[in-house]
Amino acid sequence: MAGFKKLIELDKRPLKGLLWAEWAELVYMLFTFILIFFTYTKLHNPESMIYGRLRVLAITLAMWGVYRMIPCRLMLMLRVTVLMALLSWWYPDTYEFNRMFPNLDHHFATLEQQIFGCQPAFIFSKAMPWPWFSELMDLGYSIYFPIIAVVLIAFLFKKYEEFARAAFVAAASFYIYYVIYIFLPVAGPQYYYKAVGDEQIASGTFPDIGHYFADCQDVMESPGYTDGIFYHLVNDAHAAGERPTAAFPSSHVGVSTILMLLALRLPTRRLFWWLMPFYVLLCLSTVYIYAHYVVDVFGGWISAALLYTLLMFVSSTGKKQGKTRSARKSKSA
Repeated sequence: MAGFKKLIELDKRPLKGLLWAEWAELVYMLFTFILIFFTYTKLHNPESMIYGRLRVLAITLAMWGVYRMIPCRLMLMLRVTVLMALLSWWYPDTYEFNRMFPNLDHHFATLEQQIFGCQPAFIFSKAMPWPWFSELMDLGYSIYFPIIAVVLIAFLFKKYEEFARAAFVAAASFYIYYVIYIFLPVAGPQYYYKAVGDEQIASGTFPDIGHYFADCQDVMESPGYTDGIFYHLVNDAHAAGERPTAAFPSSHVGVSTILMLLALRLPTRRLFWWLMPFYVLLCLSTVYIYAHYVVDVFGGWISAALLYTLLMFVSSTGKKQGKTRSARKSKSA
């Protein structure tokens, strides 16, 4: 009951402008608007991409308006929830851009072969096909968005003064990954292995398929226990929004790593250790279900460390500036 009262209690100092996370969304929106302008004739659905952005803008401003009318934690949480939910719309949008470029999977599969002497994604599920292990992997993969929600909700209740900052770091990391995916067309094993065939992959042959994915979205059937609850959950999610895009670096690994680092900033590390087993499963599952090469996982870890450092620095600068403005206002008053 006390927690609910905190949610609906009006903020004494409500945020007047847009959240940093919303500004990050608007910057990404403007950037992609410019891209649409310069690539309009090469895009498959430029009109729907433009209309979609206008709808996202309207939703963002509407949520800001609702918070201004009822400035409480609940409205702020809904505002961030809507922004994070819209990320599922932005993700397949990257495919509309990168399908213009030739696919680069053959380079990543070759690098994988040079490092490991095999294709780990190709043999992982075959080496461990047991139903219980398959379900663990699918559980790990499907826990991605719940981890985001749990960490942000923890900030809302346990460290409210940093809730907006945590939301910015999480959301901005997504947008930066999306920029990378626009210009780095890597589809991942589930698409590339399907395109070239098992025989070529097993023999260590990785042909350049050029613009194959510009019009083809055929994907391998996910391995594992096909009657499993989490297997169907992952398959349904892929059917709803997966595209041959966004393989390197793995945002599943990158964003979840950033969230784990954010969890260390909470008053206690209890949540961090509770999430650790799921985080490990998530990292393993990306390779097990053919979603990523192992080099994508490494790229996720490295990029997460860089993005976390950068975004925490940027948000701390803004925080200091906000404090300075408040101090100036107090003095002038």
